[in-house]
Order: sequence, then C-alpha cells, then structure tokens
Amino acid sequence: MDSLINSLKKIAMPAGRIMLSIMFILAGFGKITAYSGTAAYMASQGVPGVLLPLVILVELGGGLMLLVGYKTRLAAFLLGGFSVLSGLMFHLVPSMSMESMQAQMEMTNFFKNLAIGGGMAYVFANGSGGMSIDAQD
Repeated sequence: MDSLINSLKKIAMPAGRIMLSIMFILAGFGKITAYSGTAAYMASQGVPGVLLPLVILVELGGGLMLLVGYKTRLAAFLLGGFSVLSGLMFHLVPSMSMESMQAQMEMTNFFKNLAIGGGMAYVFANGSGGMSIDAQD
C-alpha cells in the first residue's frame, strides 16, 4: 500500500499544483483583456484601479510560476495571501450588506477563496513535487 501511495503522490503533487495554477493564469489573462472593466470593478469595491497591474502580476506571474514549479513556495505564499485578502475584500465584506441568496453566494465564494488559500499553504509547506523546475521530490 505504501508503494501505491508513493507512486500516486509523485503524480498527485504536480497535478494539484497544475490545477491550482490554471485558475490564476486564466484570471490574470482575463484581467488584461478586460482591463478597464476590472479597474472599474476594483474601484467600486474601494480598491484603487492603479493596483491592477500588481494584481495581474501576482495572478498571471504567480500562476505561471506555480504551473512550471519555479520558486513554488514563493508563488504559493503570494497566491495564498492574495486569495484570502481578495476573498475578504470582494466577498466577505460585501456579503454583510446583502440579503438571503445573494449573501449566501458571496459567502460561498469567500469560503472557496479560503480553501484556495489552504491549498496554497499546503503547496508552500510541501514544495513543488515532481515535474517542476524546483524539482523537489
């Protein structure tokens, strides 16, 4: 049983890292293609649109780093922090002024962000796994 677990671990770690990265890469690219709309949305939530390039850098750059397993712990730390912070600012706080289903949807999104932050904490603690530039097996 241990050999099966070890075999699956060699596949599961990079697969999990890759699956986590896809969301950030697509989100970062989406912010580039909808730049003005994203900046306006950020401003409507009290976040200066001037921070959008930094958000894109963290999401797209961090997502690509995670994808290839380069400086994986740094990328996981930044993406995890970003996930929790954006969950607080864009989901938890707005949910407090909403009612019923709308508030419930925002809370669900907040908890998804927390779960992503937890996944990033796990990657931070355990490294990139196989199939990575960091090559930590």
